[in-house]
Amino acid sequence: MSLSLRAELALDALEMAIFARGSDLTGLVHHSDRGVQYLSIRYTERIADAEAVGSVGSKGDSYDNALAESVNGLYKAELINRHGPWRSVDEVELATARWVHFWNTRRLHSACGDIPPAEFEAAYPAAQSRPLPDRRRGSRRSPSAPDGGALPKPATDLKQPPFRAEVA
Repeated sequence: MSLSLRAELALDALEMAIFARGSDLTGLVHHSDRGVQYLSIRYTERIADAEAVGSVGSKGDSYDNALAESVNGLYKAELINRHGPWRSVDEVELATARWVHFWNTRRLHSACGDIPPAEFEAAYPAAQSRPLPDRRRGSRRSPSAPDGGALPKPATDLKQPPFRAEVA
């Protein structure tokens, strides 16, 4: 978290993401809004150094950052508004780190076949050889794939686990 829009915070987050990937990022598309921190020379050079492709939506495009804004809305609803008032910035930072971990490892996402993003990403390389599920029928299988195209089963119960901020 930061009280300013300087490039350092965005660069730190980018470095953490690059480190976490631990693999070749050639061809990865990095999409961001037109915030000054994402358009800074140092930030755009780091994207190029990682051999990723920078993508910035057109000015005034309402779809430019729709996913991020949706996540921000859920973050505010599930954490900030539900568990406040907050006593300090440090308390919000710690709770935010817990929420992000929950979001990535336990929260079920319909766009990922009702599994957490970390589980979906872990299964992604193997899934490249089979077709995506037919979302129109809610099917999790594709009869044309050799193994039926089965997506990984959710590691968690389909009932969404609640996020607990565990504020002291």
